[in-house]
Amino acid sequence: MHAAAFVALLLAAAPAWPQSQAQPEAPSGWQSRDAVHAKRFMVAAANPFAVEAGVEVLRAGGGALDAAITVQMVLGLVEPQSSGLGGGAFLLHWSQRERRLRSYDGRETAPAAAKPDRFLGADGRPQGFVDAVVSGRSVGVPGVLRMLELAHRRHGRLAWARLFEPAIQLAEQGFPMSPRLHRLLEGERELRKGAAARALYYGADDRPRAVGTRIVNPDYAATLRAVAAFGADAFYTGTIAQDIVRAVRGHARPGDLDAEDLAGYRALERDPVCLNYRGMRVCSMGPPGGGAAVLQLLGILERTDFRGAAPNSAAALHYFSEAGRLAYADRGRYHADPDFVAVPLVGLLAPDYLDRRARLVGERSLGRAEAGQPEGAQATVDVPETTLAGTSHLSIVDGRGDAISMTTTIESAFGSRILVRGFLLNNQLTDFSFATGAANGIAGGKRPRSAMSPTMVLGADGAPQVVLGSPGGPAIINYVARTLAAMIDWRLDAQGAVSLPHGGSMNGPTQLERGTGYEQLATELRARGHEVRLGDLTSGLHVIERVPGGWRSGADPRREGIARGD
Repeated sequence: MHAAAFVALLLAAAPAWPQSQAQPEAPSGWQSRDAVHAKRFMVAAANPFAVEAGVEVLRAGGGALDAAITVQMVLGLVEPQSSGLGGGAFLLHWSQRERRLRSYDGRETAPAAAKPDRFLGADGRPQGFVDAVVSGRSVGVPGVLRMLELAHRRHGRLAWARLFEPAIQLAEQGFPMSPRLHRLLEGERELRKGAAARALYYGADDRPRAVGTRIVNPDYAATLRAVAAFGADAFYTGTIAQDIVRAVRGHARPGDLDAEDLAGYRALERDPVCLNYRGMRVCSMGPPGGGAAVLQLLGILERTDFRGAAPNSAAALHYFSEAGRLAYADRGRYHADPDFVAVPLVGLLAPDYLDRRARLVGERSLGRAEAGQPEGAQATVDVPETTLAGTSHLSIVDGRGDAISMTTTIESAFGSRILVRGFLLNNQLTDFSFATGAANGIAGGKRPRSAMSPTMVLGADGAPQVVLGSPGGPAIINYVARTLAAMIDWRLDAQGAVSLPHGGSMNGPTQLERGTGYEQLATELRARGHEVRLGDLTSGLHVIERVPGGWRSGADPRREGIARGD
């Protein structure tokens, strides 16, 4: 199909954004979803335009990896607050032909000049939010393009350049401002201070353009044209790279990223981490990703009375929260870039260690759990979780049985707020720990720890049974683990599991999603010793599960994503 006709199809197929959705209760409001069924293939992602583009790639004979590239390029345009060329990603790829699961690391890296005191003030204390995040010093070397290029060389079916056409045409012809993007722009104070971003997203009254207004981004289209024609080298070297360096080093709070940092970036293939849960093989992204914490949480949970507790009961939330405290405590001490730190991964997931951790779970809350001592652990310090979250997730299965789970991010919503060539740069370096002596401390070339946990559950035949993941900052680990527990223990389908109210702990207060009915569980949880806090827990789960005759998918009602397939 001709690219212009394809974009016209996208604009017609994607739902219109009614003005009534412009002021939702949470970042995107709650939009009820029904489970989606398909016989051959499925795409679930965070925006209808991206999903429709991915579906068309699969219809044209592309594979899951091809569709993932197209989906990411469109997401970088239509939800720039969450991911894009200026960020990083983790990707799981299942090859049905090879019967093999691979994981790819496109996490950002710190500039070679980065030092441990990067985000400390003159008094030795961590800098404030604006000083640390909205600055050139927070920008890591973007990794998503190199990662996608590496994966495409191994798994791609369609030509690289073909995969950029939908996003290029949509950027040139324009897309309608969505309610979610509009709402986030309303609450954002720093982005509009940049002339390019202000001209792109704001009107003459300095307010975000109205929902439905067509947003045209020719700079993004030009960037994609260069990458489509010349590969990722067009981004990491040459004039695009020069503009990135100039923007970072010329910021009012300048950074030290240079051309050599960009030219030297390498995406990596890493071994997935896997663990059995209730007889199912759960596999995810190892360090510096968050998958090991998901697996540890599930491993501890399996050893408690969780399965005997009634679904959605205070008892079930108690056990889940306590397992989370223990997993997050170990994550805070031990998880980091394994190329710089000896992460005791085998010890953390060893059955006898999980047994010991699970024995700490009683009928009353631990309050705050201490990190354990798994085999292979080295001395380091504990670091609490940060709360920034500007991330997206996509799940895809194709007609040949290949599957993709990819979580992609620029860290905070709108990243560093630095717009270059039509895309935003990440603030990923604030994911490093500021504390001296931490495993996740900053160093030149190091990748910051991440909670992103693209995950697959492999069935009895060894092929993917469930493909899932979520945005949500450090809470990603809870979102993914709870969704899996709901599907495996409570037998919920994909849509039922992602629509469940959220509850859990990151080794602090037990958080309950407000406005969901979970408030009524607070009294019983407090009686068990929990400090309970109510708030918005805005996951963005996208789940695809294998069912007789094809696939069934669920998209998170908290955001504007959908699932589609044939």
